[in-house]
Amino acid sequence: MSTLEQNFPMMIKQNKAITGVADLADGYACILSQQSLIQVNGDDAASFLHNQLSNDVEHLEEGEARYAAYCTPKGRMLASIYYWKNKQDIYLQCSTTLQPALQKRLQMFVMRAKAKLEDVSENLSFLGLGGTQAQVFLQQYFAQLPTAINQTVNGEYGVLIRRADAFDQPRYQWVIARTVLEQVLSTLQAKLKIIDSQIWRLGDIYAGIPEVREQTKEQFVPQMVNFELIGGVNFKKGCYPGQEIVARSQYLGKLKRRMAIAKIEATNVALATEIYSEKDPSQPCGMVVNAETSFGESTMCLVEIKLADHEDGKVHLGSIDGPLLQFQALPYAYLDITE
Repeated sequence: MSTLEQNFPMMIKQNKAITGVADLADGYACILSQQSLIQVNGDDAASFLHNQLSNDVEHLEEGEARYAAYCTPKGRMLASIYYWKNKQDIYLQCSTTLQPALQKRLQMFVMRAKAKLEDVSENLSFLGLGGTQAQVFLQQYFAQLPTAINQTVNGEYGVLIRRADAFDQPRYQWVIARTVLEQVLSTLQAKLKIIDSQIWRLGDIYAGIPEVREQTKEQFVPQMVNFELIGGVNFKKGCYPGQEIVARSQYLGKLKRRMAIAKIEATNVALATEIYSEKDPSQPCGMVVNAETSFGESTMCLVEIKLADHEDGKVHLGSIDGPLLQFQALPYAYLDITE
């Protein structure tokens, strides 16, 4: 983390506490410090990645970003990836906890392909922005803002991506050189409320966007965390590690496990904590995928769970005596495609 980014906690303290969604409406910004970026370039970059990831890379166009899973041969997710193209280079964004192992594993399979992988995180910052004034602020640096979710705009000030909406507002991710961030920081602080990135991750939970981290790697086939529903799996592309298992899960029989949003009256909920249904308290029925405190004493979670137990609704955190999960509506439907 740069010295500049280390100053952000002080800026956060200078703002009033965020007590609810209304405090975000005017505009906010945060440093997404738990993200890393791998640049892949070379004549074979697209074809190499196409054969490794669960989504189409060969037909990726500039101006769009996509999700993809990187899986074991058994179809379990080693990482969740968000990727886009800038000229001939392809950028893979993932959790900082997984980046070294992901890059090392991908490098093992480059072999004779003309593809070079490089961690470029050190010279870049990830900014998350939202609220009405965020759009006004960004128009100073980008002639046109991305209007569709997962649309990207490349410019002299970096890459701007429209991310999934949350808190009833559009959200943007700005991948910006740290030297450029220094130039815009004073204006940023004057125009927008500087917040903790925990609130951005809370927005991802409300949007139903999972992120695999070190605690949860190799736990899920993509459909268990709704990954194909957010565009992270292409079932028409060729082979990739785990493709047979992922395809079989989709087409042979009914999907029995999915991801849901739940509110829990507790704090400090750990990732990968198991959950238990009152129907069968002897064994877990799922686990916590992501969790963030929600403006107070409760926590919002993404949980992977057996559909039968989700429908029953009487599920507890950690043990059958733990806090009850209060299930919330997802922003997309999944029950219809499991029939």
